[in-house]
Amino acid sequence: MEVGSWRLYTSVAAGGFRRYATYRAATAAGVFTNTVFGLVLVYAYLALWDEKPQLGGYDQAQAVTYVWLGQAMLATLAIGGGGIEDELMERIRTGDVAVDLYRPVDLQMWWLAADGGRAVFQLLGRGVVPFVFGSLVFPASLPGEASTWVAFLVAVVLAMLVSFAIRYLVALSAFWLLDGVGMTQMGWLLGFFCSGMTLPLNVFPGALGEVVRALPWASLLQAPADVLLGKADPLGTFAFQAGWAVALLALGRLVQSAATRRVVVQGG
Repeated sequence: MEVGSWRLYTSVAAGGFRRYATYRAATAAGVFTNTVFGLVLVYAYLALWDEKPQLGGYDQAQAVTYVWLGQAMLATLAIGGGGIEDELMERIRTGDVAVDLYRPVDLQMWWLAADGGRAVFQLLGRGVVPFVFGSLVFPASLPGEASTWVAFLVAVVLAMLVSFAIRYLVALSAFWLLDGVGMTQMGWLLGFFCSGMTLPLNVFPGALGEVVRALPWASLLQAPADVLLGKADPLGTFAFQAGWAVALLALGRLVQSAATRRVVVQGG
């Protein structure tokens, strides 16, 4: 990629960051909401782990840390919505995407950069405070080695890529569907269940556990959490996440190519 292109996409990412940074009231409300839901989940997890110690290979402190990490990653990875997919779907529905296709930029890279800026802001603006609060108020299991934190951040970046790739495919479905609400809601449901946001995927038994841990959504929360908690080999985790990122981004380009050959203005 040329230097000029890198500068362009960096500017797009910075714009995405600034755009979400302007919604200060919404960010404060999001921090409050994540903290409250974190408290509810922590007490539910504590009750569950009282009955089943070492469930999923976690002790109580690790389970509590997992909860607060999930609250930090929820908006960051747009697992429950709030990413770029709604805006992109609307542009496809109205036909405004035709303007995007005339720009001398790559459509997928443009939206990836915009979503990257959004994700970084959500991590810093909405994710850090609940995580720090939970770690101070409840017994937490945090690594003392800087290398583990670096490995965790790498896993988070790869999780952002996989998350975008999944949601980009969901958004592109609007080229064929008049209403993408159903696909969006299906994406949210799969995201919550298969990422480990509801329960750690290590808790799922037998064949079900093996299947969900092999799906791309496992890259979103379960993979970074296991790196942070020392439950997974970082290099193996990176390979798993990067493999899904490359495969899904490549699939997104194929779907994008097919879609742009048959751009249909819906309602425009």
